[in-house]
Amino acid sequence: MLSKLPAWVGLGAFLLALAAGAMNVFVLESVVGQAVTHHSGSSSSMMLALSRGEYGRSVHFGLLIIAFVSGSVLSGFIIRDSHLRLGRRYGLSLLLESATVLGAWAAFDANPYAAQLMLSAASGLQNALATTYSGAIVRTTHLTGVFTDIGILLGNRLAGIPMPERKLKLLSDILAGFLAGGLASGLLYPLVGNAVLALPAFICGGIGTVYFVYRRFFLRA
Repeated sequence: MLSKLPAWVGLGAFLLALAAGAMNVFVLESVVGQAVTHHSGSSSSMMLALSRGEYGRSVHFGLLIIAFVSGSVLSGFIIRDSHLRLGRRYGLSLLLESATVLGAWAAFDANPYAAQLMLSAASGLQNALATTYSGAIVRTTHLTGVFTDIGILLGNRLAGIPMPERKLKLLSDILAGFLAGGLASGLLYPLVGNAVLALPAFICGGIGTVYFVYRRFFLRA
């Protein structure tokens, strides 16, 4: 077992969470006003709308969830493993995510709800990249699990159980990245509007390109 978190894992988690945080704050600020990086709220809103006979609204929330799951399915098909490990085909998933975010940016003014579905699919792609690393659940598009895991670790520590520093570091990287991305998006949106989406697109595309080159030319060397 490694005693320290590899730098590439922490940096990657931070940057991907930053991209997700930026996307989510963007849609919350925009005309759609509905989260795309996580869907507990969407599921509840879908059921609430259904109970009120608001069938069109219920379908919209259902499509958001389907888009997210579809992105996860595509990522799972491409990567074919749930454990974070160098050598998997993460580059292709990240490049597809970047292209989807750019497509959402291009479509947003004409059809913001279609763009919202694209961003939901992009979030599903990202969230399914890797689900576990060294016992930590890796979810870079929402913080519910992160807050829960940090709370468990702190509670265990109060009970005298040693805190796994590597796991805490990874969770902290995800938390810091998501919050930083949200703050950046909130500050930039009044200045650049929809162009805020260039930030997550650049992050995912950049990481995907670097990883693709690394995997193609160095990993097999």
